[in-house]
Amino acid sequence: MTPSRRRLTALAAAAALALTGGTAAPAHAEVPPDAPEQLRNGDFSAGTSPWFSYGTGDLGVTDGRLCTTVAGGLANPWDAGIGQDAVPLIAGAEYELSFDISATPGAAVKAVLQLGSAPYTTYASVDATATGAAQHVARTFTAPADNAGAQLIFQVGGSPEAQTFCLDNVSLRGGEAAPPYEPDTGPRVRVNQVGYLPGGPKNATVVTDAAEALPWQLRSAAGTVVADGTTTPRDVDPASGQRVQTVDFSAYRTPGTGYTLVVDGETSHPFDISGTLYDRLRADSLQFFYAQRSGTAIDGDLIGAAYARPAGHLGVAPNQGDTEVPCQPGVCDYSLDVRGGWYDAGDHGKYVVNGGIATYQLLNAFERTRTAESAAGGTALGDATLRVPERGNTVPDILDEARWELEFLLRMQVPAGQPLAGMVHHKIHDRNWTGLPLAPQDDPQPRELHPPSTAATLNLAAVAAQCARLFAPYDAAFAARCGAAAKTAYAAAKAHPVVYASAADGTGGGAYDDTNVADEFYWAAVELWLTTGASAYLADLTASPLHTADVFATGGAFGWQSVAALGRLDLATVPNGLPAAERARIRASVTAAADRYLATVRDQAYGLPLPGAADAYVWGSNSNLVNNAIVLATAFDLSRDAKYRDGAVQSADYLLGRNALNMSYVTGWGEQHARNQHSRIFAHQLNPDLPNPPAGSLAGGPNAALQDPYAANLLAGCAPMFCYVDDINSYATNEVAINWNSALAWLASFLADQGDAAAVAAPTCAVTYTTHGSWPDGFTTQVTVKNTGTAAVNGWSLRWAFVGDQKVSGYWSAKVTQSGATVTAKNESWNARIAPGGTVTFGLNGSTSGGPNPDPNLITLNGAACTLS
Repeated sequence: MTPSRRRLTALAAAAALALTGGTAAPAHAEVPPDAPEQLRNGDFSAGTSPWFSYGTGDLGVTDGRLCTTVAGGLANPWDAGIGQDAVPLIAGAEYELSFDISATPGAAVKAVLQLGSAPYTTYASVDATATGAAQHVARTFTAPADNAGAQLIFQVGGSPEAQTFCLDNVSLRGGEAAPPYEPDTGPRVRVNQVGYLPGGPKNATVVTDAAEALPWQLRSAAGTVVADGTTTPRDVDPASGQRVQTVDFSAYRTPGTGYTLVVDGETSHPFDISGTLYDRLRADSLQFFYAQRSGTAIDGDLIGAAYARPAGHLGVAPNQGDTEVPCQPGVCDYSLDVRGGWYDAGDHGKYVVNGGIATYQLLNAFERTRTAESAAGGTALGDATLRVPERGNTVPDILDEARWELEFLLRMQVPAGQPLAGMVHHKIHDRNWTGLPLAPQDDPQPRELHPPSTAATLNLAAVAAQCARLFAPYDAAFAARCGAAAKTAYAAAKAHPVVYASAADGTGGGAYDDTNVADEFYWAAVELWLTTGASAYLADLTASPLHTADVFATGGAFGWQSVAALGRLDLATVPNGLPAAERARIRASVTAAADRYLATVRDQAYGLPLPGAADAYVWGSNSNLVNNAIVLATAFDLSRDAKYRDGAVQSADYLLGRNALNMSYVTGWGEQHARNQHSRIFAHQLNPDLPNPPAGSLAGGPNAALQDPYAANLLAGCAPMFCYVDDINSYATNEVAINWNSALAWLASFLADQGDAAAVAAPTCAVTYTTHGSWPDGFTTQVTVKNTGTAAVNGWSLRWAFVGDQKVSGYWSAKVTQSGATVTAKNESWNARIAPGGTVTFGLNGSTSGGPNPDPNLITLNGAACTLS
């Protein structure tokens, strides 16, 4: 996900001229004086948007003109350009292109109207010679083809001398005025098109002008009315601008397929009621990461033949490769092997801060299986549960997928002996923006390392510390490598605490700038302390003002630029040695944030944990919604209070169809779902030989700022929830990104774990877990389990998980086994029965490398959580 997507076509103009020779369409058209204007902000009275540039200095408005600088010595005219996307053309229509141009000291300029993607066909071009005095240029032409999203580029490179170019009064008149855009929203009854969990909340929204409550009917696939009731009027919903009412049919719990909801003469899309709704979504959303892998061939037998492709960016022509990548000029004098990792989003860039949070969420989804009762000990995320090449290696597949990115992040660390050793390069991507579509193996651009940053360094410190504790039971050498890198990175960041990525470094890839890294310091200190137990990290995290602050924002609990909440969530869930009162305070801060998100869910007529104001609908709004749902889910894991689970479950309804557009934002999920997300790789909309994004890919979602020209042209004046279009050209509303899919994968795993979302039973057991002795490489623990229920337990199995590399080395009065970090203790023949009020005690010895050995937060008896005492 890159915030400067306007610079998408650094090579497009070059390709177009190479293909067409730069010839102009015949200049015999006659354009009437009242012909509609097809360009936006051609007089620059509204600033620089939606104009973009590449290969130039920053764009600015001076004396009412758009001006920029261009370095001398560029090899070709198309090496620098100023342009606008989403220019509509109609075949056979007549147009006049006109503009005022000046340059100091003076240079040739070519204006090209073209297809903005391969094969970059030129529709018209105009040559001009710009001098210090502004001159007016006009040319008429007849459009040779239809294109609702053509591109206008002013090619301003190729001069031997540095230039200052200025444009004004840029106009393209002709064709027809664009008709108002009306999305097809289908039936006025909006439901989760996938379905509902039998014991969970079941809500829908009805768009209607009726002011009074309306009758509703729930019908089976055969058309039989199985439940009915009346709606709740909600007046005008601010986020959608619609007058709506809501339906609550939660009381109906019978599983089935093909249900529909009928209200006000309208019938919803069909949906199911099932306890297994989300099992496949967990796998699909995680499969996205394999499809995004860089530096390896993608196996069609694993993911589908349409997605098979050769390895990208390994130095096989035309790639210049990621195996020996130099720095940008002036940044460093070495090259690094930075192959692997995930392509960030719709481009071919790889960014440490976005990779950091995405990796964290995959690792955290796995770590949750150690501490959440409903996760069943992680069996659904174990080895051979995903379609990845590493399946069958005895390591949980989700850890294998996370490792693909972890290896890349480790390679981005500045080597010992170099200036800023231990710091981490912020990003690596193409020197210039590339156009759509473009398969990774076909990318010809040179690749560059960008300067190190404190934020990137702390991202590595945090996720490498996670890696050290989570991989310890499976690959001790890799865990040790991660641990060493985490400590080195943290020390380097403390030595260089204010090295920030430049907001201007956005050519060829997003800037991902961040000048407040207090949250990154807090998050990294938390992860290092949880992994090592070292007092220095504890001192740093407790000294941070963020440790006692409210770190959960209303519009989005966390994101790549605000990561303090990640530390808070892990302190609340990962077993650790904080005093009991401090642990209680931290957990209370999570449930307090969840209470606020629940209040928002109830306040919104579409039932989502985002406020209805336009400023909540930002770039990647869907991921903000999911991250808020993750806080709700975590509050449930901590408290076992079903209201939090229900809030998280209901949040998924919005993503899967219960929204103003009546569509699912997840590819392949729901009757009407997104298909054309912005991606160079999955660009079927532009090239039928390429696939759409794979099932389980999450679109960014409504974005009221409309930062891309396609959306700005189509959706101007949209109500926030309508500021979305399922078109590959809309990168600000419809891109894919690894940190959006990591959020979806976390939530999907939680949802799948809930089964039928039945009522949460009160505990019927209590456990006392006491470590009686510890020494540098071992410990002795005694466990007593008490039956607090009314029925006898006949045969028992106790389960918990260690934090790091602890291993059971001996035991008594129980049969104790260990798989990874998970310990299972089963009864002996003589102590299998525990009478009501009765107890059983057993013990074990364990070995450890000396890291922390806290008591577990979760111990289950026959799969049900016990009270810990």
